[in-house]
Amino acid sequence: MAADTGGNGGVLLLFVLVMRRRQTRPRVRFAVCIKNKGYEASLERGKVYRMIPDPEAAKHGYVRIVDESGEDYGYSAERFIAIDLPKPLEKALFKTAS
Repeated sequence: MAADTGGNGGVLLLFVLVMRRRQTRPRVRFAVCIKNKGYEASLERGKVYRMIPDPEAAKHGYVRIVDESGEDYGYSAERFIAIDLPKPLEKALFKTAS
């Protein structure tokens, strides 16, 4: 790393370090089930599920979902649409799941 020589270099370095840290911490997302054929006991169409980041599963076309059993499993990504929720709703869903 280069030394800060004044100016905005220090601010830029701090920004880069913060962004790297954010990128290494995967964000938990949510997804809506759109297909549950063959998994009717585990998935409900139209229901919002917690989606756990899993880069390895994503490479193979799968997403990791916390299903009706309360456990996380890999399902075909075609069964879900990922959604972004407002922060207050995310917090409320996490409290419900705990």
